[in-house]
Amino acid sequence: MKPLPIGIQTFKDLIEGGYLYIDKTQWIYQLVKNSKGTYFLSRPRRFGKSLLLSTLEEIFLGNKELFKGLWIENADFAWKKHPVVRLDFSKQKAKDTEALVRFIISELNTIAQKYNVHLEEKDYYSQFQELISKLSVQEKVVILIDEYDKPIIDHLENTEKAVEMREVMKGFFTILKGNDSHIRFLLLTGVSKFSKAGVFSNLNHLDDLTLNNMSSTLVGITQAEIEENFSEYIEATMSELKMQREDLISKIQHWYNGYRFSKKGEKVFNPFSTLQFFNRMDFQHHWFETGTPSFLIKQIIKQNYDILTIPMQVDELSFSSYEVDDLQLTPLLLQTGYLTIKDYNEERSLYTLDFPNFEVKEGFLKYITKKLYKKENTDSLLYKIIDALNDKEFEDCFDYLREIFANIDYDIQIHQEKYYQTIFYLIFTLIGLKIKAEVKTNKGRIDAVIEDQSIYLFEFKLNGTKEEALEQIKTKKYYEKYLNQGKSIYLIGAEFRDKNIGEYIIEEWKG
Repeated sequence: MKPLPIGIQTFKDLIEGGYLYIDKTQWIYQLVKNSKGTYFLSRPRRFGKSLLLSTLEEIFLGNKELFKGLWIENADFAWKKHPVVRLDFSKQKAKDTEALVRFIISELNTIAQKYNVHLEEKDYYSQFQELISKLSVQEKVVILIDEYDKPIIDHLENTEKAVEMREVMKGFFTILKGNDSHIRFLLLTGVSKFSKAGVFSNLNHLDDLTLNNMSSTLVGITQAEIEENFSEYIEATMSELKMQREDLISKIQHWYNGYRFSKKGEKVFNPFSTLQFFNRMDFQHHWFETGTPSFLIKQIIKQNYDILTIPMQVDELSFSSYEVDDLQLTPLLLQTGYLTIKDYNEERSLYTLDFPNFEVKEGFLKYITKKLYKKENTDSLLYKIIDALNDKEFEDCFDYLREIFANIDYDIQIHQEKYYQTIFYLIFTLIGLKIKAEVKTNKGRIDAVIEDQSIYLFEFKLNGTKEEALEQIKTKKYYEKYLNQGKSIYLIGAEFRDKNIGEYIIEEWKG
């Protein structure tokens, strides 16, 4: 088996080291075949953007020998050598604008020295202009910019500083449009797509590949690529986990597939998680645990973001871009990979957004729960709840629930029914039950339904009694859609009092 390219983002090292490479050059060719190309691509972190830029760099340096056996080797491409300006902003850890400017100047001078060019200008944007102008004397320049938005994202918790960083980057990128005649190819990548009123205000000539059907599988791994490239690893994993091939493929899909980047695009697997899975032969939260930004979770709590709206339907303007000084969480969640496109309604021009797969959904909800509930034994307590529920030990079940609510930080508690309902949803989702919040029936909405060995219908009352909650279930006949399933049905009315679960009443439906 070819070794897996874990942590390798340099195309030359990957090829010369004999690592497994999924041939994306047929799709890359579509970008480079014309005499001019200026593009932008937004994708989640660790999704292969850096490897894509490294591959493009080798193509434009004319290193055809590295592409032996790959699709592009026999394509109609000139393999002309161009000067390449490649900037990777993921390498900077600038605490302020001065440090960011120093990083840019250092990178520009390093590239200039590589091509025996002396830069005479002193400020960073004039140096960029000078570098492009001098390098393009013989051949047009190729410009590849990785993680353009990292200097901004690093400071999103401090809006003022993030805006300052944005202005530095905006000034830097302004040079690109003015030098369009000197540029053969340009690609900017990042996690986020800030609106054109921000960083991209002077880059309205870029072809945005982010939601383009033709580019939907440019990074990420398709089902066909899994089966073609990982066949030996699949066999080895089947033996290790003692699973049949069909069951193994299905479980890998459940955990790591599901990302979709356009209206009609094919679903792709998370490449980082997929490689880590075949390396360890173990189902874990590989991608999610590599650094979920605490800022994102803080914003979800701070803005009282309603996770019960997931999945949601939105138009493209709702998620295609966002502003540093007016952060909207839906586009942020989509662009960072915690939500993805699940469907598109042509007639209404609406996208359905949802968690891409089990890894992200469970990891995301567990992370939020642990931020809310400060004790260490979250998982243990969750399983006590489900054991008590299955044993019909309802008083124990509610005592465990009360313990969770009692240990939630006071300053983030919101005296609304939706808040308690959200916590309830988190708890039971994490213990693997089939739960649906606010389930629609022809008579109204049920607050929560749990389907396991039995069926439990919950109705909560923040400003009412347990009897009123139970009566609502009966009056609106919420139980009707669950009849004839051969399971016991329990109707549960509960009160919320003093920021915790109060009294409750339970009846088994007898018909």
